Amino acid sequence: MNKRFCRALALLMAAVLMLIGCVGCKKDNGLDKVRVCEVTHSIFYAPQYVAIALGFFEEEGIEIELSNGQGADAVMAAVLSGNIDVGFAGPEASIYVYNEGKKDYTQVFAQVTRRDGSFLIARQPDDNFTWDKVRGKTVLPGRKGGVPYMALEYVLRQNGIDPYKDTNLDNSVQFSMMTAAFTGGTGDYVTAFEPTASMLQQEGKGYIVASVGEASGDIPYTAYFAKKSYIEENSDLIQRFTNAVYKGQQWVATHTDAEVAEAVKDFFADTSIELLTASVASYRAIDAWNTDPVMSEESFNRLQIVMTQAGELTKTADYDKVVNNTFAAQVKK
Repeated sequence: MNKRFCRALALLMAAVLMLIGCVGCKKDNGLDKVRVCEVTHSIFYAPQYVAIALGFFEEEGIEIELSNGQGADAVMAAVLSGNIDVGFAGPEASIYVYNEGKKDYTQVFAQVTRRDGSFLIARQPDDNFTWDKVRGKTVLPGRKGGVPYMALEYVLRQNGIDPYKDTNLDNSVQFSMMTAAFTGGTGDYVTAFEPTASMLQQEGKGYIVASVGEASGDIPYTAYFAKKSYIEENSDLIQRFTNAVYKGQQWVATHTDAEVAEAVKDFFADTSIELLTASVASYRAIDAWNTDPVMSEESFNRLQIVMTQAGELTKTADYDKVVNNTFAAQVKK
């Protein structure tokens, strides 16, 4: 398991033990409460917000209690500690935990995004941007060991750029502080998710020059996971949860950008409907979302190639152990 990830988990698990909650408890309204922790808050996760806002989880007898972990390591720590039921982050976190040899490891059971959702932001507009322009520059890429960081490294390598020799990837800035650091003068480029990316551009503080996801191709990027024991003990609940996720995915796939933006606007109270619509369009343009929650073995193996090239993975994990497609396959029947 990645050493940095292990240390982060140890510290974060101690912190999240202070959280209060009950696993799969029945509310007075008759719904099963499921505590979900998302890796960050972004329109990138539109299918999730649609499923909550339009009542798809309630239709399945579930009430979602949503929190923001601000990083896959924090999300995983919360899941392993039992203070969160379901994590929503990159599958790399489950690979790290499985490779550590933990008996009650986490399993991925529903994939939502199929490409990196970050955009490369420059200080000036550049309609003729090529990745070669990153040579000799400082980029704020996120947490080392996380999929956003590794996907960027993968893209750089695909374009003949050595991430360690030809450019400076400054991972000293916390994920939640990257755009603030960039607008404050740190770095030449920063990666950002929507709607932050479009907001920076709208404010004239940065300009979108490339999509990391479009350049990297299909990689299983964000998915739901839970401890193996939780899945086994709550199989009916996990199936209903996956059903709701699938309804959200299908709704996003069959409705316009404006309709999606309208459906999720309450989750982004400080963002205009115009900006949300543009953000949805950006993600649809790069084919960011799965239309069903199944994670393929091919894409899982591609993720492990990306992780290996990044120096974060010394041995590959078994697809059939880390990925549990039982529930995702059922919704397609």
